Amino acid sequence: MPLLAHYMAQYDHEHSSGWNKFLHGIGIPMIFVGIVLLIFMKWIWGASFFAGGWIFLFLGHKIEGNHPAFFQGPIYLLVGPIWVAKEAWEFLAGTHRTSSSEGASEVTPRVTSHGISEVTAQGRASKQS
Repeated sequence: MPLLAHYMAQYDHEHSSGWNKFLHGIGIPMIFVGIVLLIFMKWIWGASFFAGGWIFLFLGHKIEGNHPAFFQGPIYLLVGPIWVAKEAWEFLAGTHRTSSSEGASEVTPRVTSHGISEVTAQGRASKQS
């Protein structure tokens, strides 16, 4: 069975558009809040947040031009919230990678047997912990 790093690298590869990332950053927490509200029997609010979150996700994929990752397997329903939390943490901590259009080297994730290594445009590999 593949490691979480494999699923995260695949999920990151399929969510490269800034708009898609933004809409996932809103949509996935909305889905989570919707589920919590449904559990506490706040039916209208729960259903609204849940449906609205999915609308944001599908809109993001429409913009990016691909299908949601969970079409590949239900494991991605768990990977998505972890990926959004990682992206938010990197953004808030100031360690988020920039795109090559902003002057930085493009970073392509490569999965190894020990985790994820990053390969830069110059071909150097650096291990992420």
